[in-house]
Order: sequence, then C-alpha cells, then structure tokens
Amino acid sequence: MSEQVLSKQTLSEKEAKLAQDLYTAYKTRKPLKEADYTGLADSEDAAYRVQRQLTADKNEAVGGYKVSLTSKQTQDMFESDCPLYGAQVKSHFVKSPHNVMASDVMDPLAEVEMMFTAKEDLSASDSLEDLFHKTTVAPAVEVPDSRFSDWFPSLSKYMVMADAAVGGYVVYGEENDADRLFEKPEDLAKVSCELFHDGKKLKDGQASEVLGNPLNSLQWLVQKLDEQGMPLKAGQRVSSGTFLLPESLTEGDWKATFDKGMGAVLLHVER
Repeated sequence: MSEQVLSKQTLSEKEAKLAQDLYTAYKTRKPLKEADYTGLADSEDAAYRVQRQLTADKNEAVGGYKVSLTSKQTQDMFESDCPLYGAQVKSHFVKSPHNVMASDVMDPLAEVEMMFTAKEDLSASDSLEDLFHKTTVAPAVEVPDSRFSDWFPSLSKYMVMADAAVGGYVVYGEENDADRLFEKPEDLAKVSCELFHDGKKLKDGQASEVLGNPLNSLQWLVQKLDEQGMPLKAGQRVSSGTFLLPESLTEGDWKATFDKGMGAVLLHVER
C-alpha cells in the first residue's frame, strides 16, 4: 500500500486513540500499559498509520530512521520474519559525546549500531555498491525507549511499529565516506565492537549480525520506504540495527568502541 493511499485513509477511532496516547506518553514520559491497547493496531498497515500520525504530532522534521529486528534472534523475540522501521525526529540524532538525562527517557536500552547518512537521495533500485558510494558511515549507540512500561522483550510487534520502533536517541561518532573508510561493501560486515559501562566490558558484537551486512539493512529500508511512497532523502540518517543484544541503559559512563578505523561513541547517563 502506498504512502499516498495510507495518507488518504482516516485512522480508525481505535488507531487515533493509540496515536494520541502514544504522543501524550512521549510528551509526559508517563508509560502506557500494553494490555490497555489490545487490538488497537492489529496489522502492519494499521501500525504504520499510527506511527505516521505519532510522527506528525511531534511536529518536527524527520531526521532519519532506525531499523529494528535485524537478526534472527531479535525477530524470534518479537515473532517476526522481517525487520521493521521507525521514523526518528531530527533532534534525536545527537553527536558523541552526549549526556543523557534520566528525565529525558523512560525505560531505555543501549544498542551498538552502524549509522549511515545519505549523501544524495537514495533509490529502491540502488545496489549495495551504489549505497556504499552514496553514504557516510559512523559508529553509533542507539538508545531504544518505549512509551510502554515493561516493554523489552515482551512488547508485541505491531506495538513496536506503532511506537516508532521504540525510538529514543541515536548517539553517533565521527562520520566518514563509506567508500573511503572501506575498500568494498563486503568490508562493512567485518566490523567488530565492544560495549563498556563505567570501564567494565559488557559484551562484544559483529556487524554481520545485522542481516549479514548493515548495508542489507539500509537497502531493505530504502525499498520499504519506496513501497510506501517515502524516498530516503539526502541528509537523512539511518541507524541500521544492533550488533549485539541490548543492555539496560543505567546511570554512568558508556562507551562503544569499533575497529576498522570507525572510532568510538561516548555517552553519560545522569539523573
């Protein structure tokens, strides 16, 4: 179904209620209970309609997108056989180092990701080689955050979609042209990362966890958006999916380090 068709459809009463309550929770940071919204978004189309209304209600430019469920393990957790995406407002992509105030989030996690930025408009017909030349890459720590209480990993797939793919913030490091930092598209799958909290290593991960190569995630998103009449534009950013299972984002100093010359991301969480 195209975005034009979706935009012409009026949200049902139940979808409109979900969108309004999500926006209220987004503004007040008072969490919702999923049990109160059973059946209010019971299909992909319905969930994305709610997400688009939520995005419109935020009244801020879309800075890009986050892709979720990019590994078999996370897809199984949410009973899905494919990724999903969430639109992210521009102010929620922030440069490392960054301070996260506990009052600005609800129930956040930490995920280590690769972030792409489009140097020009991207097309559904772009090959991985094309995307490799049309983007910059940066190390990133995504901070997923839901408007629902006790959401991970029990929140239903359609509620994740409706809630902008549980989007919070994306903290990113130094940006480099992908084709200058790497020799070929396949090299992006070879990036490794380590995640630390207050100097203690928590875990490590591999870019290959993201659909085999983060470029595959980017390509999936570009094609999905195109199906819905929403091309990915120059300057928009994409957080492509986590290298590792997320950690709860607690107070203190967080650091994610990447090899292959990508660098590090720093964030500090405080009350």
